[in-house]
Amino acid sequence: MSSEIHEGPAIMIGYAYRLRLEAEGVLFPEGAAFVGQVRQSPRATEVLATLSSANGGLVRVADHALDLQIVASDTAGMEVGSVVIDVVRTDVSPDLHLGFALEIPVLLPVTRGL
Repeated sequence: MSSEIHEGPAIMIGYAYRLRLEAEGVLFPEGAAFVGQVRQSPRATEVLATLSSANGGLVRVADHALDLQIVASDTAGMEVGSVVIDVVRTDVSPDLHLGFALEIPVLLPVTRGL
């Protein structure tokens, strides 16, 4: 197992979040459907948000790019620290885990309650 660390934006509690995922190969083919669950940790039982192609949380941009989007109402329930998410392709049988997981920092913004 290998891991890589890439810099990216933190989730700001109470604000919408967007991150573009880019792969070197064809990981997000046209017509594919994706689902990912956001949790406090991999072992956490509580799902903080479910992102999918159907609900607009995972949007295919190209064969090598996928946008991950979390609505403000879902980030509002998060705590300072970090969250994890992975992505599963659900249009194939059996479902196919895409082989990566993300750990994203979660911060309390200074400007909030607007």
